Amino acid sequence: MTATALALVLTAAVLHSGWNALAKRGRDQLSFLWWAITVATVLATPISVPMLMRTGVPAAARPFIAATIAIHVIYFFTLGRAYRAGDFSVVYPVSRGLGVALVPMLAAVFFDERPSALGAVGVALVVAGIVALNMASRSAKGPGRGLRDMGPGVWWALATGLTIAGYSLVDKGGVARLHPVPYIQLLFLGMSVLLLPIVLADPNPLRREWTANWRTIIPAAVMTLGAYLLVLFAFQLSKAAYVVATREVSIVLSALIGSLWFREGGLLGRLAGAAVVLAGVACVALAR
Repeated sequence: MTATALALVLTAAVLHSGWNALAKRGRDQLSFLWWAITVATVLATPISVPMLMRTGVPAAARPFIAATIAIHVIYFFTLGRAYRAGDFSVVYPVSRGLGVALVPMLAAVFFDERPSALGAVGVALVVAGIVALNMASRSAKGPGRGLRDMGPGVWWALATGLTIAGYSLVDKGGVARLHPVPYIQLLFLGMSVLLLPIVLADPNPLRREWTANWRTIIPAAVMTLGAYLLVLFAFQLSKAAYVVATREVSIVLSALIGSLWFREGGLLGRLAGAAVVLAGVACVALAR
């Protein structure tokens, strides 16, 4: 992975863990996420619209845009459900980790991307570290707890992980056909529109969320936009498996946020798992 791609992805990881933590603190997570992506859409408009007016949307990019919008709608819905039902330090590693595990296999099929030996070791270490983080999360809850005992939060997190793998591959192909700035503008606009009927089914939480948390929603929108835009640029510079794996350094931050900010316990076990994740990211960073 090039130094530029590594810097982009690591910065995105910090922003990503930040906006996820803010979303977890929301009163109604789905309403919070809708406001965040809608505000992000408005923020991207002054830059993206002039670009779209000059270039339009290439026909080759349109299927990718439609697909990523559909997958992201499911992603935000399942993510909101997962944060409503489960601990941050469980939901985040499980959902992100499943994406890391699936993307290399799917990228080999769809993009003929073959990680080097060092890159494959790095991805494997990231997955192993995520498993260790999840085990630390279960230990913090008490002995003898399995996935079934963790409740619906884990299952929603697993569903979220499937969507992460899906949109990562779609976006890898999409930004090869359209510049990342208008691409993310169309993505966020599409998500906002398609999620609107869902959040308006009960408009009271939507109004309450903005009234109570608009000071948090605005920075979350900035972080959401920045984090994903950086990843889209990184997709243009490096293999999808490397980008997705390196991005999951955010899991290290989620371990600290969950233990210290949300007081979910298990700090030492989480740090051990985080160290394995970091070792994997280091391998991916050195791989070609």
